[in-house]
Amino acid sequence: MTEPLYIYVDVDDTLIRKSGDGCEEPVQKVIDHVCDLHRQGALLYCWSTGGEDHARSTAQKLGIEDCFTGFLHKPQVFIDDERAEEWPHFVHVSPEHLRSFEAYQTEVREKKDGET
Repeated sequence: MTEPLYIYVDVDDTLIRKSGDGCEEPVQKVIDHVCDLHRQGALLYCWSTGGEDHARSTAQKLGIEDCFTGFLHKPQVFIDDERAEEWPHFVHVSPEHLRSFEAYQTEVREKKDGET
């Protein structure tokens, strides 16, 4: 059995964008991607510097709350013996470069295999 794929999804400028008049516009490509990843078994967490409530309410407005396992405030401080860029199995993906579930699994596996 393969390990679950844990994915953290940002809110502002990822799931939604503010238009020139201040209105929030859904980023449909990312929303569809989140739904697809959820269907394939990814464990998704929605997080935001705006806090847990902002993350949850945005997901609710977008109709994707059930895709997420949890809602978090983005860390302001993390205490770890490794710097984030040194985290094993860590893959950063910008909303402009979304890939398939399988591609994420492969990249995580390759990083894991490279550390042994």
